[in-house]
Amino acid sequence: MEKLRTTLDAVLDTLDQLNTILSEEQALLGAGHINSVALQKVTDTKSATLATVQYLDKNRQEIENRLQLHAPYESDAELFERWQAIQALTAHLHDMNKHNGMLLNQHISYTNEAIAILKPRHGQSLYGPDGQSSGLVVGGRKINL
Repeated sequence: MEKLRTTLDAVLDTLDQLNTILSEEQALLGAGHINSVALQKVTDTKSATLATVQYLDKNRQEIENRLQLHAPYESDAELFERWQAIQALTAHLHDMNKHNGMLLNQHISYTNEAIAILKPRHGQSLYGPDGQSSGLVVGGRKINL
């Protein structure tokens, strides 16, 4: 039973770390300009932390099977309290991650729009393939730039 308490405490600690990581990610995504190096570091840390959560959850399930005890642990007040905290924090983290995903999608959309604007239109190029200005025809007159 003590091993289950310890595992649940480790899950809570790791979820608290994930909360901090998601807050950092949100701050980076909410900035006008994304620092891609910092965002990559946060993303790597987030992935490692999620892997830790997955590992701890697998351990929790193995301990539950040995003890023939399953969440939400209504028969044990301490375990029940820990489980409720895990559930609440997990719901909060889900919402934060969803919000961060929307911020990221917004940045991707803006980037795609900027790329579309910057792409030269077919046949409307100001400069030719040789780097020299091409003549434009405006109102029937050819203008060399």
